Amino acid sequence: MLDLVRARIAAAGGALPFADFMALALYAPGLGYYSAGARKFGAGGDFTTAPELSPLFGRCLARQCREVLAVTGGAILEFGAGTGALAATVLAALADMRALPERYLILEVSADLRSRQQMRIAQLPTALAGRVEWLDRLPDEPLAGVVLANEVLDALPCERFVVRGGEAYRLGVAVDARGALEAVELATTLALPAGIDGAALPEGYQGELRPSIAPWIGSAAAALGHGLLLACDYGDARAPLYHADRIDGTLLCHFRHRAHGNPFIHVGLQDITAWVDFTAVAEAASAAGLEVAGFATQAALLLALGIERDVAAVPDERTRYARATEARLLLLPTAMGESFKAIALTRGLDAALSGFSLQDLRHRL
Repeated sequence: MLDLVRARIAAAGGALPFADFMALALYAPGLGYYSAGARKFGAGGDFTTAPELSPLFGRCLARQCREVLAVTGGAILEFGAGTGALAATVLAALADMRALPERYLILEVSADLRSRQQMRIAQLPTALAGRVEWLDRLPDEPLAGVVLANEVLDALPCERFVVRGGEAYRLGVAVDARGALEAVELATTLALPAGIDGAALPEGYQGELRPSIAPWIGSAAAALGHGLLLACDYGDARAPLYHADRIDGTLLCHFRHRAHGNPFIHVGLQDITAWVDFTAVAEAASAAGLEVAGFATQAALLLALGIERDVAAVPDERTRYARATEARLLLLPTAMGESFKAIALTRGLDAALSGFSLQDLRHRL
């Protein structure tokens, strides 16, 4: 992997923009983090997502799906389905609710993860597994129903910048005298998002921009004819995300359940991510003809969708205790409850969304 990165840096004249490096590190065929075969999720991987942490997450999202499918009919389309845990839980929960979608579509760019998903789904009853289809590209016709994107946006490659004299200069990746990768400041500047004044940011302030948000939302919007696009990820509205106190940005790497800030080690073997600018998501959605129907913390979403009832309904005490522990990790501000947000983007859907009935943070976007 390092040889490939070094070769791309040399071909680019000595430095690559960070977004290009991140795309290679995560998605280079056969070598990138999401393309290679190492285990990524769960106890034996590098990090744990909400669907892997507990089936409570998927059961709650299933209730939101049921509510929308009752109006729209149609299918569920999941982007980047990880190990298939969310798909398996949502399908099982919807079967219990007698509200199964016509199809459950999965669009997965990683051949390795697709294989893992297929093994996971194969464990479901035939009546459920038979509804699942894997796609190589977006559907030819816009679908009615629900589009799910859990921890997808944070994995889109991002640009990094440093503020010098009120201007945002692009950060790149180069090779030092020892052959190791290092960050370098490039001569080109980046336009900061609307409402963010570089002159108000401290000298040396570092941050991230994700120009791929707009095209991704545009593509997802084109796939949704009638219904809900529900995206859950860690991030915030623009103003707090680019606050002057957040001087080192939000870039994080995950390697064997250790979070750190050095993207130049374990290249191809570790995840690289950054927080999502949900204001950018809302702007892109509006431009693509979608309505921002809700924005809330993960805790508020799950509480509104009945996570406490799910815990209380567990019949045996030992499992109920385990579920209560999982629920705390999903809900507590010090865990996933506040840093993770959910945004609801709709087309032609007038019905209120129960998941956003407890909290409305759209004024912050």
